[in-house]
Amino acid sequence: MFSKLDEVESRYEEVNLQLQKPDIASNQKKYRTFMKELVDLEKVVIVYREYKKNKKEYEENKILLTSESDSELKEMIREELKTLEKNLETLQEKLKISLIPKDPNDDKNIILEIRAGAGGDEAALFADELFRAYTHYASAQGWNVNLMSRSDGNVGGVKEVIASVSGDAVYSKLKHESGVHRVQRVPDTETQGRVHTSTVTVAVIPEQEENEIKINQNDLRIDVTRSQGSGGQSVNTTDSAVRVLHLPTGIIVFCQHGKSQLGNKEIAMKILYSKLVQIEEDKRRKEASDARLSQIGTGDRSERIRTYNFPQSRVTDHRIGLTTHQLSDVMNGKMELLTDPLIAHFQAEALKNQSKAP
Repeated sequence: MFSKLDEVESRYEEVNLQLQKPDIASNQKKYRTFMKELVDLEKVVIVYREYKKNKKEYEENKILLTSESDSELKEMIREELKTLEKNLETLQEKLKISLIPKDPNDDKNIILEIRAGAGGDEAALFADELFRAYTHYASAQGWNVNLMSRSDGNVGGVKEVIASVSGDAVYSKLKHESGVHRVQRVPDTETQGRVHTSTVTVAVIPEQEENEIKINQNDLRIDVTRSQGSGGQSVNTTDSAVRVLHLPTGIIVFCQHGKSQLGNKEIAMKILYSKLVQIEEDKRRKEASDARLSQIGTGDRSERIRTYNFPQSRVTDHRIGLTTHQLSDVMNGKMELLTDPLIAHFQAEALKNQSKAP
């Protein structure tokens, strides 16, 4: 591990020197590439240097302990050694995690899709509430949420909502949210107080640069229709809604959020492009992974990942057996109560598998 960390530190110094060269500073593309690498390396180097500093102090205190005769001073040194030992254990775990092969999508922005599933109107209402929870969480993280498409439910809520979320390492924090979210509660329309079960599907798709795959225009069927629903007079008097069908895959993207036909088409194509790249990535992952690992963190939408039980104020994530009774906090945007344990769990799984590797 430490030889790898030495290599990281050496590369960090090398990138620093590269950034000082005039030809790099004048080339914006190269400069941004090196700066991004520097930021990634720096996160590891800061921890590694802190580890080396603590390790040096630990060794010096061990030597001092053997040479010191004063009992009070020896006790102080022992306490200092205990503190340093704990620090070294914590820092070593951080360093192990930092050396896990990084998901190339972790730093990317995402397209967030939430759709009402089983449960009719109640599912649509919960889909809207879940979208608001993610929006509050994104705001707390300093991210930007831009609505791309929204289809309202019959009695409120949403049948489908699609938004782009941009900021620092968005995909890394939300990639485990893909799947079926189940809600259990008494709907407002229920007269006998019975608990109903509804479902919502969530998809977290990393945004992709438009150079990874090519879309054949002959594979597309693009229809323009009149927008439906609220949005003022202009949204209903122009043919601005765009429906894009990708014939080889059957993927349909519908966008009517904006008043501009061109703008809606651009948004629809962006969503389609990211979906197609995701399909290719899923294929590669399944080919490269064994049956068990392919189920970990894949974001399979057919998988029921979480239950929100309102009568018991309980949220359970079924993948890691996590239960919290802070449902109201979660729905108000404190998604870290769920996302942080998930990230820790999958990091631990990755470390375990890394240690088994030859």
